[in-house]
Amino acid sequence: MSAHRRAPRALVAAAAAALVAALPAGCAHASGAGQTLTVFAAASLQEVFTEVAQDFERDHPGVDVALSAAGSSDLATQVTEGAPADVFASADEATMARVTGAGLTAGEPEVFATNVLTIATPAGNPADVISFADLARPGLAVVACAPQVPCGAAAQRVQEATGVALTPVSEESSVTDVLGKVTSGQADAGLVYATDVARAGDAVTAVPFPEAAGAVNTYPVAALRDAADPALAAQFVDAVTGPAGRAALLAAGFGVPAA
Repeated sequence: MSAHRRAPRALVAAAAAALVAALPAGCAHASGAGQTLTVFAAASLQEVFTEVAQDFERDHPGVDVALSAAGSSDLATQVTEGAPADVFASADEATMARVTGAGLTAGEPEVFATNVLTIATPAGNPADVISFADLARPGLAVVACAPQVPCGAAAQRVQEATGVALTPVSEESSVTDVLGKVTSGQADAGLVYATDVARAGDAVTAVPFPEAAGAVNTYPVAALRDAADPALAAQFVDAVTGPAGRAALLAAGFGVPAA
């Protein structure tokens, strides 16, 4: 065959690569190319957001949701320092305000859930904790979130409202770390969210306290300004705030805004 009838393989490959590079981003995704959506979410959202992410991947073939769950304050710091992320969900509005104040959200955050504190003790409640005031008992090893973390800020509001001053043996950067101290027997009690106690099952005993109603945490979510694919990030926010997301949140014990 002459050169005019069959081009060398190298030239064909180069032409194909040039054609793919020239395609719009949407066409590349439609062809099955992989795409990663990075979601930063408060530690208390890890389980429910894992469920939402799995459903999202099923409905968006070729998309991989990379979920990073940690303390909201730490995640907000990462976002403001330039960490690549597409969506951010915080456990309170004050932490989200750090991100919106820096002009890093694509629009106004949407409130999608609420949560309240409860006391978690090791299974069986061996220290016989029955109230928030009990957490100030001498010799009781109490663990709480650090004040700059949403669960810690909520604990501070309860202390201010009740006049009960706590002296935690440790202050953690996320609510899951507090729960870990309790389930491992390193603490007699810890202040966590009601959803964390529900997730822990028989590993802990819950001690609800009425004063928690005065320190409800409100969760906002937003697509970020520098998202690699703004439309896809907005679609994930819609998945969180839509019917399926609301159902998953309610099943996990969160409160949700009226539809």
